[in-house]
Amino acid sequence: MPLTLLLGGTRSGKSSLAVRRAQASGRAVVFVATGEAGDEEMAARIARHRAERPADWSTVEAPVALEDALAGVDGEVCVVVDCLSLWVANLMGRGDGEEAVVTAAQRAASACAARCAPTLAVSNEVGMGVVPDTPLGRHFRDLLGRVNAVWAARADEALLVVAGRALALDAL
Repeated sequence: MPLTLLLGGTRSGKSSLAVRRAQASGRAVVFVATGEAGDEEMAARIARHRAERPADWSTVEAPVALEDALAGVDGEVCVVVDCLSLWVANLMGRGDGEEAVVTAAQRAASACAARCAPTLAVSNEVGMGVVPDTPLGRHFRDLLGRVNAVWAARADEALLVVAGRALALDAL
């Protein structure tokens, strides 16, 4: 199954599951990281995630150029994209409009779905919690929901990860 989407809340275990599945693939792995260490807290998160990954994995930093990063990966290598929520936030921060972000998501998800080797994409599910109290927060929640739906539509498998457990999501 070439594309798996792992959705869940913060610290739900979705990144750890992606790492375990990539290890189990028996292939070389490229980790495509979308996060940037803009402050100490984020730097600590990135360091924690790096420590969870095997040392022999390659890492490609792609805060906004996800499609380019994916195009540069050998088709026989397992890819972990972590995470789509930071990627969307980075695109919004750059000033990309909603339709541009959705179009970029469609292209990147289609590229992943067309790969021979597995791709595991991680994203936050932010639509199940408190409604953000700012217009920007609500816009991000809504746009990420659209992006997640794009990736789920192209995925062979979509899982909701809660408390370290995964629940398969059926297509409508």
